[in-house]
Amino acid sequence: MEQHTLIFQPSGRRAKVAAGTTILNAARKMGVGIEAVCGDNLNCGKCKVVVMEGDFPKEGITSSLGHVSRMAEKDKKVVRELEEEIASATTEEARDKAKRKMDKLKKKHAELASEEMEENMRLACSTTIHGDVLVFVPESSRMSEGVVSKAAGKIDVELKPAVRKYYVQMEPPELSDPQGDFERVRDALEKEHGVKVETIDYRALQWLPDIIRHDDWKVTVTVWSGQEIIRVEPGKMELNLGMAIDIGTTTVAAYLTDLETGDVVGTESMMNPQVKYGEDVMSRITYCMLNPSTGLKELQDTIIEGLNRLVKNATEKLGYSQNDVSELTLVGNSTMSHILLGLNPEYMGAAPFAPVIHRSLDIKADRLGVEILPSGNVHIMPIEAGFVGADNVGCLIADQPHKRDEMTLLIDIGTNGELVFGNKNRLISCSTATGPALEGGEIEYGIRATPGAIEAIRVDPQTLEASFKVIGSDKWSDGKMDMQAKGVCGSGIIDGAAEMFKAGIIKRNGHFNQDLSSTRIREGKSKLMEYVVAWSHETAIEEDITINLKDVRAIQLAKGALYSGCQMMMRKLGVESFDRLAIAGAFGSHVDKEQAMVIGMYPDCDLGKVVFLGNAAGDGARIALLNMDKRAEADLIARQVEYVELALENDFNDRLTEAMLFPHMLDKFPHVEHLFFKEKSNK
Repeated sequence: MEQHTLIFQPSGRRAKVAAGTTILNAARKMGVGIEAVCGDNLNCGKCKVVVMEGDFPKEGITSSLGHVSRMAEKDKKVVRELEEEIASATTEEARDKAKRKMDKLKKKHAELASEEMEENMRLACSTTIHGDVLVFVPESSRMSEGVVSKAAGKIDVELKPAVRKYYVQMEPPELSDPQGDFERVRDALEKEHGVKVETIDYRALQWLPDIIRHDDWKVTVTVWSGQEIIRVEPGKMELNLGMAIDIGTTTVAAYLTDLETGDVVGTESMMNPQVKYGEDVMSRITYCMLNPSTGLKELQDTIIEGLNRLVKNATEKLGYSQNDVSELTLVGNSTMSHILLGLNPEYMGAAPFAPVIHRSLDIKADRLGVEILPSGNVHIMPIEAGFVGADNVGCLIADQPHKRDEMTLLIDIGTNGELVFGNKNRLISCSTATGPALEGGEIEYGIRATPGAIEAIRVDPQTLEASFKVIGSDKWSDGKMDMQAKGVCGSGIIDGAAEMFKAGIIKRNGHFNQDLSSTRIREGKSKLMEYVVAWSHETAIEEDITINLKDVRAIQLAKGALYSGCQMMMRKLGVESFDRLAIAGAFGSHVDKEQAMVIGMYPDCDLGKVVFLGNAAGDGARIALLNMDKRAEADLIARQVEYVELALENDFNDRLTEAMLFPHMLDKFPHVEHLFFKEKSNK
């Protein structure tokens, strides 16, 4: 039977499916949760998906609306069933009920048909596959697609926000004193608070005459950066909110913050909605290049819509208005920053990888379409280089290696690996292309960190039997219970590779050990050797979940890139060790540091030197939100860090090849080598 490639975003799942399979049935088989409340009866409209059109080189397919059916055939089937129900009705009441269902169905389908034409929308339950296709599942249609929240870390910062509120009381004008309203407010600010403003936002100026007269010339004035009035409110208002946002390639985290106390009052996170255009930055750059007239605008609109949703969700939960948020501070990698600003990222995709701008920017919210106070400010933090962005600068501001005596190796693990090495005397940085493997991408059964994802794996070195845990449950599998496993996320992939290596299932070069005998070690459908982590009766997808040779290769490339980046920077500074290893990133905080060292993600060290910073990029954004001086420090440090372009290092490929072995071809790992497999056979 003819088969076609089906790819779901944002989960990243892909599979070959038989022609004529509905998108919903394929989703169920692949463990992709799509809402289908009505039981495939075409009357709830909950299973809407978007069929993407165009060439997707990263995925190796061309996706088209012509590769899927319209709803017509299943429409006809349901209508026929309703017609039969009407004809066979024995009472007028039953006949009327069936007619109402028919009318409701026709109305719903008229709406859906319009959406299909305008937005490439389809109902997953009725759309069949007849060619290669990439399908994006909107957030409203996702089932159990929760993103692991990037919790706010503890920060110690002096409160000196750019946005401050001041309550002032003024004398009303008289014939003998007809001073202008703005000048009256300006003078009151200087007299009562010592604040000398230079200007007022045009929108605030338009509202000014009515507002100051609303409450007997008593108002609260919101001032940005000590120089511009951006809002005037009647009476005394103390609520002063800002939001710090970390725009990751895969996830976005937002921290609603009280600017008067520094407290985080609300946290929101979501999948980066741009993933439907590609899992990594190069895919998104490529999309912009292949679609020069529309691609960049699509990607920019997509992330701004996502940011607005985060702001709306965070404020509504607390009973606030989006207008109560006066400022955003944003971090993200260089590509994310460029796309957000609508700047062509194409030139960062090729040597010399030059960005459009390095320094930080302040932009009015309404100019970007960000739905906070329209006159509010959006502060975008500076970037270091083409592939070391503001997120890395956020990490520096949060961890401050530039103020430490000890040599710190800071690794921000994500779809891109960004590394900084050094101390207060000198800092260097680099970027490594780890790819999406460490976050579940490019792995046969890899998925994001969502409920049902296998997050931890253990393998008995004697029996070679596996046990695992899934997100959403504290239980370890016992080989009998149904764990409802849907796939393996990044931390599970690292665990799996480490456990397979420690048990001798895979060798140092990543090949499967043919001398071991176990029902879990076998040749898979794709003719690749694989290890069964979960049997089909333990999964929600009704098939075995495995880690195969191709998956191991993806892990080797990812961890090899990180290790060789560390190695090259240590060589640049002429040192053989470090005093402190800081792991940043929400993903990094879920990784077992011993397991990561076993596979060689970073050089050997005392595990006591390893610290997890959590989402340090987001913490850095919060620090910049709460203290203006830190913004100046961020601009300064971004220019002081020396960027190392690994591609220009003559022997980088050799070092990468060496680092692809478990844990390394040449380097020793005395702190974990006692865990390694001792050559033997259990046949």
